[in-house]
Amino acid sequence: MKNAFPALALGLASVFSVTVFSTPASAEDKKAAPIHVRGSIVDYQGSELKVKTSEGETIDVALADDWKVAGVADANVTDIKPGDFVGIASLPKADGGDGALEVLIFPPAMKGLGEGSYGWDLKPDSSMTNATVADAVRGVDGRTVTVTYHGKEKKIAIPDGTPVVTIAAATKDDLIPGAVVFITAEKAATGPIAHQVVVGKNGVVPPM
Repeated sequence: MKNAFPALALGLASVFSVTVFSTPASAEDKKAAPIHVRGSIVDYQGSELKVKTSEGETIDVALADDWKVAGVADANVTDIKPGDFVGIASLPKADGGDGALEVLIFPPAMKGLGEGSYGWDLKPDSSMTNATVADAVRGVDGRTVTVTYHGKEKKIAIPDGTPVVTIAAATKDDLIPGAVVFITAEKAATGPIAHQVVVGKNGVVPPM
């Protein structure tokens, strides 16, 4: 299984295209900017997902012809090492700096995907930083990482209990009622059209 991982990561890199973790669209392209749907599956019928969103609304999400599916697997904050490429959603802290809401450790084949720091819609005022870990220091309450991107540097505290995941394989058979999903979609007059679906399995849910 270990030898198969690079091939798996390369395949998943196409699933997590830059529309999943990328900088926002320019002002001119706001209408084309991807949207995120978070929630649990109510039903899956081949070309459509019915999802109860985290806001409590039940919506139909059409699946594009080229749609792909991936999963997430549990990781640990102690797995984060200098040189790793990570995606961290965070919020500004009252005492300065940022505090992580979740951490995604990318496989090596996906290093550089959507590199940068930009607004994110997990919570109001949250941001997503896709960057390389320069150092990781254990503290009294969790770990603080210094990450670098495009010549810039950012320190992010990762409190104990913060969800930490990495990317895992998944299939359409994992799209079962009750499964938690994170969907990247485009707006359309008929409703969201999904290109990527990240599904939770084995008790691990997408925290993005």
